Amino acid sequence: MSDGADGPAQKPKEPGIALELLVHGVGGATPEKMLDDPRTVRITGDDTAAVFRRADHADAETSPRDHPDEPVPEAYVWSNLTSGNSARALWLLLLPFMVVNLAHWMRPRARGHDRKVRLYGLLVRLAGLTLTVLLVAAVCEVALDLTAWQCAGTRACAERHSWLGFLSPVDGGWWSAPGRRLALPALVPAALTGLLWYLSRRTWSAYESQQPILRPVEPDEDTSRTALGRPGFWYGRRLVARLRAAHTAAGLLTVAAAVGSAAARFDRGPGGPALLDTLGWLLTAALAAGAAVVLWVVCRRGRSENRLDQELDEHLVRRLPLAALVLLVLAMVYAGWDRPGWVSEGRLPGDAAFGGIALLQGLLVIVLAMVAHLLYRSHPDPRAAMGGFGGPAVAMLACALGGVMSGGLSQRAADWLDGTRASIPGPPVLLTWQSSVIPPLLIVLLVFCGVLAWRTWRLCRTELRAVRPDHPDDPQDPTRTRRIANARAMATLTDRAPLLVAVLSTTTLLLGAGALVGAMVSDKVPSAATEPAPAFLHSAAETAQALGSWLISLGFILFVTWGRRAYKDASARRTIGILWDVGTFWPRAAHPFAPPCYAERAVPDLTWRMATWTRATGGRLVISGHSQGSVLAAAAAWQLTPSARKRVALLTYGSPLERLYGRWFPAHFGPAALSSLHHDVDCWRNLYRLTDPIGGPVRLAGDCGPEVDRDALDDPLAYGRTDTHPLPAPILGHSDYQADPAFAEERERLLARLRPELPAPRRKGETQGESGRSPA
Repeated sequence: MSDGADGPAQKPKEPGIALELLVHGVGGATPEKMLDDPRTVRITGDDTAAVFRRADHADAETSPRDHPDEPVPEAYVWSNLTSGNSARALWLLLLPFMVVNLAHWMRPRARGHDRKVRLYGLLVRLAGLTLTVLLVAAVCEVALDLTAWQCAGTRACAERHSWLGFLSPVDGGWWSAPGRRLALPALVPAALTGLLWYLSRRTWSAYESQQPILRPVEPDEDTSRTALGRPGFWYGRRLVARLRAAHTAAGLLTVAAAVGSAAARFDRGPGGPALLDTLGWLLTAALAAGAAVVLWVVCRRGRSENRLDQELDEHLVRRLPLAALVLLVLAMVYAGWDRPGWVSEGRLPGDAAFGGIALLQGLLVIVLAMVAHLLYRSHPDPRAAMGGFGGPAVAMLACALGGVMSGGLSQRAADWLDGTRASIPGPPVLLTWQSSVIPPLLIVLLVFCGVLAWRTWRLCRTELRAVRPDHPDDPQDPTRTRRIANARAMATLTDRAPLLVAVLSTTTLLLGAGALVGAMVSDKVPSAATEPAPAFLHSAAETAQALGSWLISLGFILFVTWGRRAYKDASARRTIGILWDVGTFWPRAAHPFAPPCYAERAVPDLTWRMATWTRATGGRLVISGHSQGSVLAAAAAWQLTPSARKRVALLTYGSPLERLYGRWFPAHFGPAALSSLHHDVDCWRNLYRLTDPIGGPVRLAGDCGPEVDRDALDDPLAYGRTDTHPLPAPILGHSDYQADPAFAEERERLLARLRPELPAPRRKGETQGESGRSPA
């Protein structure tokens, strides 16, 4: 398999043929549209991702003299990796897992600080583990506590829900014993954990098991500027399998603890059976030992990137979840044992558990912020989002999402089971407090949006004065000028994302801390805790508590609706798809239940295609990436050997490489990484528009900047009606870069700079001119 990347290139007998490998971006595209031809054929690939050509170019390699001037276009279509069946929108329910996985990759660049880097990754993995426990605990709260323990154990509540009749102590059935009422619904969170394991294993086989090119790291190859060029970066099979086993075991142990803790508490009381008390202690010790093993697995190993790690911890992957499942079965049997005199009263002991999770998450985020600050100080990057605090802020948002979803789910379930009659105690106090902080958080968000709208309006007025001088020879059209200015001003909103994340993360940290303190100090829900307070404060607390759970329900419905629309409607996907595609671009390094990483299939695909084509033909290759496709193109170029990289030209347009990835992921796409990419490929040109909300300049330092970035393209192509554009030209923004004549001009320029033959590998100490790089 290494022949595709490492073998010496053979000079073609015919003149070198040129290839343009097109990679689409957010929203996907059909091969017919990408190639501008209704007749296309699949050259290689499957129904998930494939390379297409025009039918006339299907055998271009065998007849290179037929294509001496124009490059042969190929389209790599990868849209089915992220879209397809609308049911895949249910992945959005795992958003907290995806967000915490993003935090792993947002660390600042740190060269020579391996211990701090490993500590950073460990802290994020632990935060991800707490999210798994929190999700399963929230389902346990609904199924075991609210439904089986409280509602089924209360006559008034059970009578309103006839399907709970067989669990009610009033009927005196076999399932009515408190322990058995807990054991039966424990199947619900256990089944959820099993579903997450199944989905993770299924996608693991389809994504993480796609083997990249086997190639050694060359002696003079520098992979310190970005890890994306390391051989094992896009092959996380071993780590994801270990994390999947650990998180599955953690979920099952959480269910076992929820089932067995109530029975153990009764057995330790006065008059409890001595034998069952002993069994309860043994079960508790076994659960503690299982939790220790899970922590050891999560802490023991991170990612292996310097080599292609093809090992798999078979015993660990299989036995750890199986052992946790056995403990769950034992806990269910233990809880279901007959205990005369045991009745269900109050809540299950869940307040301390949820409070402990919230406190632990807050401490992890604070320590993570301290480590990120130390890393940032070692290599300050003024372009990095939030001064290096992007990762901790995003981790805070992931924990907040998990807490809000847990609190909202529990509160809505309690309202559905009990209505407003207050016949059951309801969910733990902390969860009610957490759902109650949603209205104040929305108020802060609305204020921020108002300030942002005012600043955007002021910027629009500034742009009005800037648009007119760009078209001095055209008749003035105030409406046209205003639309162009609005498009430019709205495009700058992307650059306000760090400020938005900073405001949201800081607010959620403060509100979360306030909710935790309020729940611990008062041990009452917000409306009851504020009764002695002034009437205004008490009314505000009642309103927030009532609105919180309803807003969660509304948000859940809108979330799934928008997610389904994004997978079915291309225009909607372009609107919100960039955030989702950024989230699922990165490998699952912190959470195995996050949506799968499509790049672990796409990047090896592109690398294989470029390496094998250049070796087989010896021709010229331009990889042309739009939007997210430009990120895939850059990642694939890094995976090539340095000698193969020198035979590739890179054309990016509408690219978020610096604007999003460079700022939010400075360790992998920072200035040093992008400068090394420009240095390693034969040539690179980047196109962007001021009206594009996603793409932007690469902003390399010194002379490299103008060499890579072309001046901002005109948008629209014509201000008014012209002979070339007799009808009003549209404002293109992020789309249709190929419609601009500058695209064809830059592509021809890149092809002219490429040399058909293989350049010699650069020796240490050589200048750019000595290594064969064409002048700018």
